[in-house]
Amino acid sequence: MQGNRQQTALITGASGGIGYEFVKLFAQDGYNLVLVARNEQKLTQIADEFQRRFGINVTVIAKDLSLPTAPEEIFTQLQQASIKVDVLVNNAGFATYGLFHELDLTKELQMLQVNVVCLTHLTKLFLQDMVKQGYGKILNVASTAAFQPGPLMAVYYATKAYVLSFSEAIANELEGTGVSVTAVCPGPTESGFQQRAAMEDSKLVSGQKIMDAATVAKIGYRGLLDGKTVVVPGVKNKLLTETVRFTPRKLVTKLVRSMQESK
Repeated sequence: MQGNRQQTALITGASGGIGYEFVKLFAQDGYNLVLVARNEQKLTQIADEFQRRFGINVTVIAKDLSLPTAPEEIFTQLQQASIKVDVLVNNAGFATYGLFHELDLTKELQMLQVNVVCLTHLTKLFLQDMVKQGYGKILNVASTAAFQPGPLMAVYYATKAYVLSFSEAIANELEGTGVSVTAVCPGPTESGFQQRAAMEDSKLVSGQKIMDAATVAKIGYRGLLDGKTVVVPGVKNKLLTETVRFTPRKLVTKLVRSMQESK
């Protein structure tokens, strides 16, 4: 509770994967929810279930976040409904897989819009109110991809590097305001992400034991509540992010290329 008011969390990409697991965690802790994704039917089913189970209010906003107008429309809709957002979870994101010069330009630009521009735009809109009220939390879903270049997923890796750098910078700016920013950086996760990116045959994921979405969400959620700036779920992933700092950049890039290639 913030004062006598029940807190509200807005979660993008809420209809599946890590986003859905975040929905469960916030609902269990009694937050009202704003769920954003493209699939209105799925969001409505989730809203009905969690309102019934936890006695919370759930607002559904079906939006395609690759459209530049989406962040402002979301913000305006919530303002008109007098819904104040205390926690913003920028979870929505997707990837493409293949050689950059062969991939569809439209998809790459949509990825930049969702992973970078929309995340930045939503953060700007909701952060200003958080600073005014002296309280708020933002969770940006980055990736272990943020720590190195990613041949065969060049744009995706670059978007996550942006998310991590952006999150760390504004977390520093916000010290003393009562608002915290956390970047969670999961490695490969069982979430449907690989299927959408058409990279199931990549050595990075094929035949590998990878973390499940519920575990990633729990670790990220705990980090958010603790006010941590960067959270890397899993010992193996933490070791990876530390190792690349001391390895020549060119070698790291070659190793990533090797891992990304199909078996």
